[in-house]
Amino acid sequence: QLQLVESGGGLVQPGGSLRLSCAASGFTLNNYAIGWFRQVPGKEREGVSCISIGGGRTNYADSVKGRVTISRDNAKNTVYLQMNSLKPEDTAVYYCAADPRPFGCALNPIRTYTYWGQGTQVTVSS
Repeated sequence: QLQLVESGGGLVQPGGSLRLSCAASGFTLNNYAIGWFRQVPGKEREGVSCISIGGGRTNYADSVKGRVTISRDNAKNTVYLQMNSLKPEDTAVYYCAADPRPFGCALNPIRTYTYWGQGTQVTVSS
């Protein structure tokens, strides 16, 4: 219960695109800000993007700004991360997470996100 499920990862060539999806198991995402994070083996988990409960506020890491777009469809209880112009440096396991704070949507600190998914692998390689 109270677990998020990511999907949409895979292998893509540099310059390609992927759309990741985040859905909830056992609860609705509509009452949470949602963040996307990624992690490479041996490195700290880093924030990629987040979106507020109502979808009116978004934040992006400098490393992905202009290349990714976060959005949510409350009717479908789903949050998306559209990733374009992918680079090998984007290779990582991508996680979505839920922040229950009414005004939540920040990439730091990560501890504000209380519920997490299992991750989906994104590999950018030729």
